[in-house]
Formats: sequence, structure tokens, C-alpha cells
Amino acid sequence: MTLWLVRHAQPLIDKGICYGQLDVQADLAKTKKCAKALQNMLPRGAYLFTSPLRRCELLAHELIGLQPDLMVKKDARLQEMNFGQWEGRPWAEIDKAELTAWTDNFAHYRVGGTGESLTQFMTRVASAFDELDPAKDTVWITHAGVIRAATLIAQGIRRIDRADQWPIDAPAYGQWCKLTI
Repeated sequence: MTLWLVRHAQPLIDKGICYGQLDVQADLAKTKKCAKALQNMLPRGAYLFTSPLRRCELLAHELIGLQPDLMVKKDARLQEMNFGQWEGRPWAEIDKAELTAWTDNFAHYRVGGTGESLTQFMTRVASAFDELDPAKDTVWITHAGVIRAATLIAQGIRRIDRADQWPIDAPAYGQWCKLTI
């Protein structure tokens, strides 16, 4: 089976703002362009799961309008990492000591004080990954962090301890990658 990992289109938020689970809208024109590009590539009748955040739901809605045979379901486990009190703040204004505390204890530090640790985040994404139907191609409309986590999980890596182990690469806004499971 193939897992399509689709990143939402460009969000309507200023550059440099931390917005993990902050529910911001995506650019409609870029969302429509992404949906149109995906329309002819996705397998007919694939399962479609989407993060419930608006920037992902918009893409799911546009895609279903073009390919109504897709079966869609919201899945909160596909939301981006929760950055707690950092949400909506410029990265440049987050205290360097907090950022260092996070990178020094990357697996367990609860980001933004009230957010998730990377271990919690990876566990959440792994629970969705473990429920994939091996007989059915699946599409996740999601976020860069979830795509990075799913890529690790597909390689058998369910926990990382150091910041330098976290993947840097992810599809650009409105792009995707495929994993063969």
C-alpha cells in the first residue's frame, strides 16, 4: 500500500511565527492548485484522512470536490505538534534558554510549557500510522512535522532523543511525498 503524505498549502500567517496547532487558514488559490495537481495522481477510492486544522480541511474539501470517490475522515492525530505557549509568537521572541532547554532534552521537553514533547507527538502519529489498512492506499493531508514523524516511523524509528536526529526535509507547502508500506 502507498501512504501519500500531503502538506497543506501556504498558511495565511506572517513568516517567522510559531503556528503548530494554531488554527490558521491557508491560501485558497494555492490550495486549489495543490488539489488540482493531486486530482489525477491519487488512486481512485483511496482513504483520505485530514488534520482537523483549517489549512488541511480546506485542501481536503477542494480535493473531494474534484475527486468525490475519496472517502474522507478527520483525524486529530494528524495535527501538527502542539507548541503550547509558543503558538502565535514570533520564533525570534522565544527565549533562547527555552529553545536550548528543548534541544537539550528533545525527546521529553514539553514545548512552550503546555505543549507536547516530541515523544508524545511521535506516539500520537504512530498510533495513526499503526491503523493504516495494508490493503488500501491512504492519503494524509497534514503538516510538515507529521510528515517527518511518519517518515521516521515507516523506517522503524519510533523515538529519537536528540534534535540532530530530527529530519530537516519535508515537502514544501502544497507538495507531497509517498511511502510504500
